[in-house]
Amino acid sequence: MSQQDREKWNQRYAEDSYNKRNPVTLLEDWLPRLPVGKALDVACGAGRNVLALARAGFDVDAIDISAEGLAQARAAAAAEDLDIDWIEHDLDEPYPFAGDYDLILVLWYVDLDLIRRLCDCLAPGGTLISEEHLATDADVIGPKSAEFRVAPGALRDAAAGLEVLHYGESIETAADGARVASAQLVARRAG
Repeated sequence: MSQQDREKWNQRYAEDSYNKRNPVTLLEDWLPRLPVGKALDVACGAGRNVLALARAGFDVDAIDISAEGLAQARAAAAAEDLDIDWIEHDLDEPYPFAGDYDLILVLWYVDLDLIRRLCDCLAPGGTLISEEHLATDADVIGPKSAEFRVAPGALRDAAAGLEVLHYGESIETAADGARVASAQLVARRAG
């Protein structure tokens, strides 16, 4: 990402225009099925998924480009006395991820090369959960640029070598009437 992207996300969080508070449904659905351990949330934003992980007992590393998003997440975690390792970093630049994560989240941040690299950071038996905007010609919400959407099958292909527990591509209507096209993946590294 560029400095321009950093400023864009800082402004969105400062204006509270990206005010989602609840964890992503895919995470909520799978979290009870996963053993508690070490987790990484990539592009964590203001922390809506990180907080759910920490509440569930995970030891969490959370990384994002936005200082403002991280500040909001840090404040929310402090209010609940949750201990999270916050990392401000531009994910377009290399980062030495610790590895041996029991759970890695990549939600609504499209970088298939990064997802491929993160598969190697999973501990044996570790799980990758990812949900991305899906490329489509349908009238849906989300990014208009194909750069920020995955082609059909591409998310599953990025996790080649992992055991796919769940994969789906769909266009669904949200409670507010908006239509969203997404690809969902839950995959596990062999134990």
